[in-house]
Amino acid sequence: MIERRPASELGRFRNDWLNARYHFSFADWHDPARMGWGALRVWNDDEIAPKTGFPPHGHADMEIITYVRAGAITHQDSLGNSGRTVAGDVQVMSAGSGIRHAEMNLEDQTTTLFQIWIQPDSRGGPPSWGAKAFPKDDRAGGFVTLASGEPGDDDALAIRADAKVLGATLRAGTSTRYDLAPGRHAYLAAAKGEVEVNGVMLQARDGAAIRDEAVIEVRALQDAELVLVDSI
Repeated sequence: MIERRPASELGRFRNDWLNARYHFSFADWHDPARMGWGALRVWNDDEIAPKTGFPPHGHADMEIITYVRAGAITHQDSLGNSGRTVAGDVQVMSAGSGIRHAEMNLEDQTTTLFQIWIQPDSRGGPPSWGAKAFPKDDRAGGFVTLASGEPGDDDALAIRADAKVLGATLRAGTSTRYDLAPGRHAYLAAAKGEVEVNGVMLQARDGAAIRDEAVIEVRALQDAELVLVDSI
C-alpha cells in the first residue's frame, strides 16, 4: 500500500518569517486521518526567512530530527549545546524529560528543512542533542542511515525509538531499493526531484505513506534527494 500525499494537499501555515507544510496534524492544522504513521508523528516542511527562526520553547518525550535541505540552522538549548547544521547534514534532539531550545536561521538566505518527530519507545530519560555531517556523495545511489535506534547503526545519530531515518541522492535514470520488514511503516518524501516509488509518481516535496510492501523500489526521473523514515 502506497498513499501519495501531494505537497499541494498538505496542511499549510504562513507568517512573515515561516512558510510551512504539514504532512501530519500539527499546531492549528488538524486532520484526524493524518495523526501519524507508525511511530512517526510529525513531518514538517519548513522555509525559514533569513535572520529569523523559532525562539526558545520546550519539548518532552519526543525524538526530533532536523534534515537541512538548503541554508543552515543554528541550535541552542538549555543544556548549553550549540551548533550550526548546514544543508545535507542532520541534527537530533532527544527531548527526554524536558529541554528548551531555539532554532534560528542566522544566514543571509532562506533555510529549508524537514522537521521530523518520532515518538520514543519510553518516556523520560535525560535530554540530549547531537549533529553530524553526512556529505551527499556518501548517499549517492542508495539509502544511508542518518539517525537510528536500532543496534548496529553505530555511524548514525542515535534516537530512542524503534525507527531509523535514511537519506539518498539519485541521478536521473538510476534507481535504488529498500527492504521493508513485515509490520513496519515507511514514510518517504522527495526533498527535490521527481521519482517513481513502486510505480507511484512523486514530485518534489510530495510524501508517500507506505506499508505492506516488502520492497520499496525508487526510480529517479530527475536528479533527486530523498528522506525515508522506517518505524514500527
